[in-house]
Amino acid sequence: MKAAHGAPGSHKQPGALRTIGEVSALLGLRQHVLRYWETQFPMLQPVKRSGSRRYYRPEDIALLRRIDDLVHREGYTLRGASQLLEQDASGGEAQRLSNSSEDSGLNSDDSMRKTLSKIREKLRSALEAG
Repeated sequence: MKAAHGAPGSHKQPGALRTIGEVSALLGLRQHVLRYWETQFPMLQPVKRSGSRRYYRPEDIALLRRIDDLVHREGYTLRGASQLLEQDASGGEAQRLSNSSEDSGLNSDDSMRKTLSKIREKLRSALEAG
């Protein structure tokens, strides 16, 4: 009889690759959602091995958490979240936020949170007006 180990993949080293089932359980997201997000977020590219089996690296899991936060907690559409992540990856918005946070003495998380709140308010206003 197998001993219970808690969450799937919890017995693995922190940097180990995780299967889609393990990531699904870890993040509380269905596997079909993870597969769909791959089609919507070009920067999400888990390693694929034999039989197109997906293996997620720690950075893939961090990106999935960010997508989940943007979509399910911040209210972004998939397209909006993808655009924001692409801006971050290109360094444009991230660099601007970094510079402004250094100037004001705020850490980048505070600066990002304030910027996202402003964007959310603008979107809310636009939706109410239109």
